Amino acid sequence: MAKATVADTIAALAVDDPIPAQPIDPPTISVTFGINDSPLAGRDGKKVQSRVIRDRLMKEAESNVAICVQDTPGGEAFEVSGRGELQMGVLIENMRREGFELSISRPQVIFRDIDGETQEPVEEVTIDVDDEYTGAVIEKLTGPRKGELIEMKPAGSGKTRIVAHVPSRGLIGYHGEFLTDTRGTGVLNRVFHGHTAHRGAIPGRRAGVLISMENGVSVAYALFNLEERGRMFIGAQEQVYQGMIIGEHSRDNDLEVNPLKGKKLTNVRASGKDDAVVLTPPVRLSLEEAIAYIDDDELVEVTPGSIRLRKRHLDPHERKRAARSAA
Repeated sequence: MAKATVADTIAALAVDDPIPAQPIDPPTISVTFGINDSPLAGRDGKKVQSRVIRDRLMKEAESNVAICVQDTPGGEAFEVSGRGELQMGVLIENMRREGFELSISRPQVIFRDIDGETQEPVEEVTIDVDDEYTGAVIEKLTGPRKGELIEMKPAGSGKTRIVAHVPSRGLIGYHGEFLTDTRGTGVLNRVFHGHTAHRGAIPGRRAGVLISMENGVSVAYALFNLEERGRMFIGAQEQVYQGMIIGEHSRDNDLEVNPLKGKKLTNVRASGKDDAVVLTPPVRLSLEEAIAYIDDDELVEVTPGSIRLRKRHLDPHERKRAARSAA
């Protein structure tokens, strides 16, 4: 009884024909849960040790049959496999509210090698959407996300039902775009369909990021001067540290900036020099948006009080060495 799990049949010894177990969809993506090793670690949460994080993940795996937890060689991070970034987001949000601090990697699709051929998981996506937004949805699914349109038919009341087979890779980060494209009126349901041959590269994020080069508190004057470089993820008077991502660059390369640079003070006064600094409101990414936004060399720092984006290697010299070794 100690090893009994969900879908196991418990019956008398005289029973020769137990009820067959219902098959459970295999995990399609994996995410690495690690300790929070940023300079701001331990300020919000109380549960920061790897041992405590491991115990919580193992407890979750006992009751949640769609999740699989594996240790990594270092011992300070754990590979959690599940059925999609939304399921991972729910688990992370629950742990965050319980007082955990975590660093989360970008979701990676679980490939299989079958008869010498690399195969990837594909999901059947069923969408009910208003007729006027049908074109935008089909273009996104069948274009860059490598989906295959299976069926499209009217669903009544001015709506269309779309059925498509889309690689799990193509659905990472799509939920937010879907809500925007359909003005919040679409309904999306996804079910595991099977494994098919690898469908080629799927383009990711094109823009680079703005990386803080200093530790301290952000200054409104510095952020105002940085706005022409791209959109900001932080506001004034927020804690930042070296290697933290504070915004999205308007170009495709990463840029190190100084959000602490104050205004030079002089005793010369001129008309228009002392106007109040008015900042554009920063973009606040939700947990699911942050997980889908980051690149392979970036992490999401999750604490009970905040969600921050950061580079995996905070030191710029370490980042350059890692980039050279990866190339």
